[in-house]
Amino acid sequence: MEILTYPSKLAEKRVLATIERGLGFTDEDYKNVNAYIESVKTEGDKAVCYYTNQFDSKYVTEKSLKVSDNEFKEACQNLDKKFLKALDRAVVQIESFHLKQNQNSWIDTPREGVMLGQLVKPVDAAGIYAPGGKGGKTPLVSSVLMGGVPAKVAGVESISLMTPPMENGKINPYILATAQRVGIDNVYKAGSAWAIAALAYGTETIPKVDVIVGPGNVYVTLAKKIVSGTVGIDMIAGPSEILIIADKNADPNCIAADLLSQAEHDIQASAILVTDSEDVAKKALVCVEAQLEKLSRKDIASKSIQDFGAIIIVPDIDTAIVLSNRLAPEHLELLVKSPFEYMEKIRNAGAIFLGPYSPEPMGDYIAGPNHVLPTAGTARFSSALSVENFTKKTSLIQYSKQAFEKEADDVIALAEVEGLDGHANSIKVRR
Repeated sequence: MEILTYPSKLAEKRVLATIERGLGFTDEDYKNVNAYIESVKTEGDKAVCYYTNQFDSKYVTEKSLKVSDNEFKEACQNLDKKFLKALDRAVVQIESFHLKQNQNSWIDTPREGVMLGQLVKPVDAAGIYAPGGKGGKTPLVSSVLMGGVPAKVAGVESISLMTPPMENGKINPYILATAQRVGIDNVYKAGSAWAIAALAYGTETIPKVDVIVGPGNVYVTLAKKIVSGTVGIDMIAGPSEILIIADKNADPNCIAADLLSQAEHDIQASAILVTDSEDVAKKALVCVEAQLEKLSRKDIASKSIQDFGAIIIVPDIDTAIVLSNRLAPEHLELLVKSPFEYMEKIRNAGAIFLGPYSPEPMGDYIAGPNHVLPTAGTARFSSALSVENFTKKTSLIQYSKQAFEKEADDVIALAEVEGLDGHANSIKVRR
C-alpha cells in the first residue's frame, strides 16, 4: 500500500487505474456463463442440479432442489440467541427505512377535461440471490435482508431465494432463519450463473421471476447482465469499494480497520484513504500492516491492499472531495471534524458515512439503508437497491371531448412533422 502525494503523476495514475478498472469480464467468462444459461433454458431442473452437484453438493436432486418445511424447522431450532436478537433488530430497522421509500399511486386534473395519473404496483415475482461462500460456510445473511425486506415492503407476493447449498446438500441454517424472518417462503439450493438463469427463465421447480437482485461473484454478475431485459435487475456490481476522507482529527486505527473491512471481501476490492494530514497517512499505514496480521482473511485483504489500496495525501479536504466525486465510490466515509459541512459537496457516492461512529459495517448490516450499492464508478448515475426496484409505474390518461378538441390540432401538427400519418389520422377520425 503506497503513500502518494496529489497532485502528481503517480497519484493521478493510481486514480485513473481505479476509475478505469471496470468489471473485468473476460471472453472466457462470457462463453462459460452463456453455456450455463443455455443449458438451464433447455434442460431446466436437470441442468441446475447437474451444476449444483458438480460445484457445490452431490446430494441435491430435482426432488430436493426446493427447501422443505421440515428443513426450515430443523434449521431454525438451535440458533444462537445473539444472532436472533441481532436479526430482529436488523429486520425492524431495514424495514423502517424502506417503508419511507414507498410511493403512492396518484391522479391529477392539470387542465379542464384532462385527467392524468400514475399507478404504482409491485412486480408479481422477485428473485433474491444470496452468496453462501465456500461450501456454504460464510452465509451472507445480509444479502437476504437487503434483497428480501424491500421486496416485501413493495408488496411482492412471490419471492424466491437462490443460494448455494453446503456440501451436505442443505442450506446454511442462518440463511434459512433470515429468509423465514423476512417472509421468504421459497428457497432453492442453487448458486452461480445457473441459479440466475433459473430465475430468469423458470424451470419445472423454480418459478420465473420479474426482477432479480443481489450480489455475487463474476459469474453471477455476468449472468445478471446477460438476462437483463428478459427480467429486471438491480445493477451490474463489481468488487467492493471504500474511500475514506480523513483530516488530522481522524483516528488512524479506525481508518485502518475500515479500509480492511472492505479489503477482506475480495482480492479486487478497492480501499483508499485520502487525507490532508501526512501524520495521519503514515500512522494509518502502520495500523493497516499491524491489523492485517490478525485477520482470518489476511491473504485476501493483503492482495487487495497491495493491488488496489492506496493512501493519497492532498493539500486540503476540498481537493479530497473533488477526487471522491471523480471516483464515485460505493462507500464513502467522512472522518473529518465537521462532516456535514462537506456532505452537500458530495455528488457521486453509493452511501455516505458521517463521522467516527458511523463505520461502513453499520450500513452493511443494521443501520437501515440498503447495502446493495453501485460500484465501479456507476454511482455517477445509479442508486442503491430500493423498494422502487420491485415496483413499476403505469401512466393514466383520460380526455373529455372538449379537452380533446382543444389539443387535437397540436397533436396532428407534431405527428405530421414526424411523418406518422396514422398517428394524425387517429386524431382526425374523432373530429
